[in-house]
Amino acid sequence: MTDEYVNVKMFFDPVCPWAWLTSRWLLEVEQKRPILISFHVMSLSVLNEGRTDVDPFYQDNLPKWWGPVRVAIAAEKEAGNAALRPLYTAMGTRRHLRGEPYGPALYHAALAEAGLPTSLASAADDTRFDEAVRQSHHEGMAPVGLEVGTPVIHVDDNDGHRAAFFGPVVSPAPKGAQAARLWDGVLVAACTPGFFELKRSRNVNPIFT
Repeated sequence: MTDEYVNVKMFFDPVCPWAWLTSRWLLEVEQKRPILISFHVMSLSVLNEGRTDVDPFYQDNLPKWWGPVRVAIAAEKEAGNAALRPLYTAMGTRRHLRGEPYGPALYHAALAEAGLPTSLASAADDTRFDEAVRQSHHEGMAPVGLEVGTPVIHVDDNDGHRAAFFGPVVSPAPKGAQAARLWDGVLVAACTPGFFELKRSRNVNPIFT
């Protein structure tokens, strides 16, 4: 890639359907704008550690949600950051589009599809990967604060200046020219000094089609 391309990092937790939709939007944008996307792990389990005001659904699932991020971080350690793009797609397609539960069967199938050792599925229950998960998580969250979740996006322009922000939260994921227009607007807002928040109530569930 040339220096004309803008590096975009997206931090995701594989369990989050909203992050999945944002990731599919970014892949559309990559076809229309000179950006180069890399995917990185954050963890809703880490984000919500020690919180007493967490929704009961989260309280029940946070311990289970360590599994997918451990597998993702193990893959990154094994094969480098580039491995996360195909693995995230393989995992997310099974979970969010097909409704398969996270577990050994999904991990094995996704790892195989991504060309990675299926033995990495055992990382789901291996706490030795937690430190690396936390490190990646904090890298993603540090520029945006702890009041947000996933997705988080970091953008480096050609001058080395960074914009970092939560979102956008979209449903369904825009495609084609519409995806590109949204990117242009998001980038203008995110790179405006003093701009912090633009939000409205979410009145639809994740739409994956």
